[in-house]
Amino acid sequence: MECLGCIRAFFIGDPQIPQYTRLPPVHLDTQFMGENAVIVKNGHRLCGSGASLANHPIAQNKAYFEVKLQQGGMWGVGIATRDVDLNNLPLGTDFRSVVLRDDGCVVGAGSIRHRLPQQVQEGDVLGVAYDHLELRFFLNGVDLHVASPGIKAEEVYPIVYVDGGAVMETAFSSFYHQPPPGYQRILIEQSLL
Repeated sequence: MECLGCIRAFFIGDPQIPQYTRLPPVHLDTQFMGENAVIVKNGHRLCGSGASLANHPIAQNKAYFEVKLQQGGMWGVGIATRDVDLNNLPLGTDFRSVVLRDDGCVVGAGSIRHRLPQQVQEGDVLGVAYDHLELRFFLNGVDLHVASPGIKAEEVYPIVYVDGGAVMETAFSSFYHQPPPGYQRILIEQSLL
């Protein structure tokens, strides 16, 4: 009889064991995007005009994600708090976001923190590594050595913005390039209670 209980628990579920719902993978969040932003390709491509946060915050110590520049224009990629203005482009003008912009500048709190040594071209892949202290950028897998202080906030999200015909495609897993040592895809935090 005990064996039948095991089979029943396998197929139906054991009331003694908590059931977990499968959380959606990390992607751009249609609930937190600019009014004229358009998200396609299962939440991975941003076009139109505006910004979008990812649907999950960066919870672990060292997280990595990538963005491919599909089409040029005005764009930015980085991190932001949930209360950032998703329609006020370009981002980086206040303490709610730190972004690498299409002009090659890393901007946060309204000031330019770094300038890239080279221009980002269509087809290039930007890697973003964040460890809750600093934000680092990679171009086609190569560290650009432009570490910037992060944001002091309880929750920080990946953010991408586009305007002027730019199209950006995000990769929160299945990366084009290997993340730097110790970094990995954004892990989804789930409460056990």
